[in-house]
Amino acid sequence: MLAIHSVPAFRDNYIWILEDGRHAVAVDPGDSAPVEDFLAAQGLELAAILATHHHADHVGGLPALVRRWKCPTFGPAREVDAPLDHRLTEGDVITVPALGIELAALDIPGHTAGHIALAGDGMVFCGDTLFTCGCGRLFEGTPAQMVDSLAKLAKLPTGTRVYCGHEYTMANIRFAEVVEPGNRKLAERKARDSARRERGEPTVPATLADPPRRRTRPSCCASSAGWPNTRSSRTW
Repeated sequence: MLAIHSVPAFRDNYIWILEDGRHAVAVDPGDSAPVEDFLAAQGLELAAILATHHHADHVGGLPALVRRWKCPTFGPAREVDAPLDHRLTEGDVITVPALGIELAALDIPGHTAGHIALAGDGMVFCGDTLFTCGCGRLFEGTPAQMVDSLAKLAKLPTGTRVYCGHEYTMANIRFAEVVEPGNRKLAERKARDSARRERGEPTVPATLADPPRRRTRPSCCASSAGWPNTRSSRTW
């Protein structure tokens, strides 16, 4: 039976580990040490590595893991300096080694120019594009690209579990409270996720159906809301 674990890294990153009790696959391993520790504790063998974009906090651990495990690597066709065996673009479908699940690549530029998501089997690994109650910063792409990428993710089934790259939920909620003061669903979400964080639990994954509801047309409105960091687009 497939299980998915969040492995914390750095200050707020999550490395996702998919495993079946014997083999494991790492998604966006920014650091090799937490992955190695998890594999050793669980008695797992690393069968593959998946990457969504080129930022070091998502691929920094990839070379060391490849040297240790000699496993295949998958990532975006237009970025990631680390060696990749399989470079993916929209329309490509992979069968995840050892686990047998199929994931389809989606081009979702905005956070970076060549960012991809991997979607299938009721889940999506979307790196730093879509977060719980927010979306990623624009480092290389344009606002229009980010809007289009979010709209593409919004077309996935509402029950899709969203596995993002950081624990940003509470910061996103604080911004959303500025944009939509008095939103009851947002207040309920804040109370629920605050309790999770106080217990040391992650707030992700969430589903696309989780309130507050996703917008049919996302908007990037940090500047209009007077948010101090206008490079960060946080409404969804």
